[in-house]
Amino acid sequence: MQGSVTVFMAAPAERIWELVADVRNTGKFSPETFEAEWLDGATGPALGARFRGHVRRNEVGPVYWTTCRVTACEPGREFGFEVLVGDRAVNNWHYRLASSDGGTDVTESFRLEGNPLTALYSVLGGQLRRRRNLRDMRKTLERIKVVVEDDAQHR
Repeated sequence: MQGSVTVFMAAPAERIWELVADVRNTGKFSPETFEAEWLDGATGPALGARFRGHVRRNEVGPVYWTTCRVTACEPGREFGFEVLVGDRAVNNWHYRLASSDGGTDVTESFRLEGNPLTALYSVLGGQLRRRRNLRDMRKTLERIKVVVEDDAQHR
């Protein structure tokens, strides 16, 4: 199961990337993850850096922590991470930024790892989760857009 959403932002890719790649900002934008922190001495985005996110599933619960590892980290272009269960990736989240018409197209995507459990989940209600993820990705990107476009206007 996977999906993506793209939102145009009238702002430079570098500024958008700074907000997205510093996971401590996640709680300002995400409907479900209300805080995040770097782990193992990491102080910012880097390939392989680990962080954890505090999640309130569907904005109501249950509430739990997830451990994540950065898988893509190219300033101004992309940021990605995998959600781990132990050392095994179960979900991948990715932001891709592309210059477009005086601003930036920002695409957020997710992809669940393919395995028998994921296939069963997809059949037994996974499409509801996919719709929720798409809606929440759009909310996240729209919230980021407000901040970066306001910043761009005041420069």
